[in-house]
Amino acid sequence: MGFERVSRAELREHLVRSAIAGEVATPREGNLRHYGRMVAKDPGFQFGLRLRNWSFDETLAMMARLCGVNPNPDHTRGVDTIDPDLTLDALDAMGERIGAAAAERATVLLATGHPDTLLGVYRAIEDALRAAGCTVLTPAAGWSYEPPLWEPSRYREIAYASGVAALVGADGRWRHTHDPDPMRAALAELDGELPRLVVADHGWAGAAGEAGIETVGFADCNDPALFAGHDEGKIAVTVPLDDGLDPIVYQPLTAYLLQRAGLE
Repeated sequence: MGFERVSRAELREHLVRSAIAGEVATPREGNLRHYGRMVAKDPGFQFGLRLRNWSFDETLAMMARLCGVNPNPDHTRGVDTIDPDLTLDALDAMGERIGAAAAERATVLLATGHPDTLLGVYRAIEDALRAAGCTVLTPAAGWSYEPPLWEPSRYREIAYASGVAALVGADGRWRHTHDPDPMRAALAELDGELPRLVVADHGWAGAAGEAGIETVGFADCNDPALFAGHDEGKIAVTVPLDDGLDPIVYQPLTAYLLQRAGLE
């Protein structure tokens, strides 16, 4: 798929207009609840990262700094925000990492816990990396398991959309997940021949970062673990965005990212 070139100013306007950033649909009360769950070491909100002990106040301050949420602890309900300039800065940094991997014709692994919304972004990155000569790994296809109780489905299986890993249910339909176990299974099958770069989100990204792999990923303002992982040096880049929108709205973002990687 080809994309029209987009400038930083044009993308900033689009991010705010589409609510990828700026005032977002992710509610403040949900954000604060998820921050509390990460602080409490809830496994569903660790994303496979062994994080230090974070206080709630530290987490809110970190999310304000890295994601752009409202820093006021007294703001407990209603609209929250993602700073579009932080999104753009993180896309620049992600593009540099992807571009460097492309220049090396490196091995890469791509995976998403949001296949219904973000799969098109990952597929475009995959196509560009393959065209640059990269090897896209597809380990553990068909690996299945019963997820932990905090995941809503009792059967999950790793499936690939071309070279992008995600989970499907027993009906073969794509499933959302926070679970790090699928990435752990994929890395275990590689038997030490780990990818040079992982592009992912949720538990897919957290487990890769915890394994010491250079990892770049996307995260919503209600997913603090990947931002904490970035702050601790385990995740190379975390791009803040609303990850639950119509897939078509991410096309200008994808175009900009590939431009920054030198892969348009």
